[in-house]
Amino acid sequence: MRVLVTGGAGFIGSHIVDRLVDAGHQVAIVDSMERGRRENIEGPLERGVRLHQIDIRDPGLPEVVAGERPEAILHLAAQIDVRVSVTDPVFDAQVNIAGSLNLLEAARAAGVRKVIVASSGGCIYGEPTKLPVKETYRGLPESPYGISKRVLHDYLAFYRTVHGMDWTVLALANVFGPRQDPMGEAGVVSIFLGAMLGGREPVIYGDGKQTRDFVYVGDVADAFVRALGRGSHTVFNIGTGLETTVIELWESCARAVGHTGEMRFAPHRPGELERIALDWTRAQKRLGWKPSVTLDAGVAKTAEWVRTGVVPST
Repeated sequence: MRVLVTGGAGFIGSHIVDRLVDAGHQVAIVDSMERGRRENIEGPLERGVRLHQIDIRDPGLPEVVAGERPEAILHLAAQIDVRVSVTDPVFDAQVNIAGSLNLLEAARAAGVRKVIVASSGGCIYGEPTKLPVKETYRGLPESPYGISKRVLHDYLAFYRTVHGMDWTVLALANVFGPRQDPMGEAGVVSIFLGAMLGGREPVIYGDGKQTRDFVYVGDVADAFVRALGRGSHTVFNIGTGLETTVIELWESCARAVGHTGEMRFAPHRPGELERIALDWTRAQKRLGWKPSVTLDAGVAKTAEWVRTGVVPST
């Protein structure tokens, strides 16, 4: 299959590109390269993957999509930082809503068969009343980032009704693993590991009792590949269903690298949830997907990459 991956040089996208190439698909990447890294995709580029350095907001995007003639588009390019969305909601909407619509219009014009969109299972449901949360829960997102992700579900329904476009949404839990920037604003696992390996004490915001559902990037890449031929017009949670406190995550990271320092705390940051975990039953039934990498095993793999720069087998 001819597949186009937006954000394909980034953390999650590059792992998906690896899986697609290994499976024999013809792959092209759209990435602005503001956060994407060429070293993430050197292997695929050597194997014939094409890279288009262009922002999803760019008026020239439809020409790129038309030229590639993809049968499917996997859409991961986004503004991903909750705190950025809180301080600059206009920018968040420009990228995540207007940019995505630019892509959907390009897909419609090019006759793309299916679009698979990365959503945020950690933000679109707000603070659920029951965990793990199911896809049917209609909570209110508590950040502009969550809002911008949630509204895309409604746009996709429109494109199905009016244009007959096939789509799948994967609502991702907190994804972690190799290639996640340890110096970035998002990605607490890599941030913790990078600080610990650098001899610094990572900061825990709030009391550390807030919970997240941490899912390994290799499992996420597997879900995207499965969705190429399954799960039409459906939203799927991609997570583990397990709540892990930030303190428990800190302890897992410390074990992985032999860190013996003390926990350091700072004030809670606005726009972030207290508790979240995703029910993945629907993905198991419809996609044949389930999480396979435990937190400790994934943290160990991520620590190896932060330490050596080598991506272990996923």
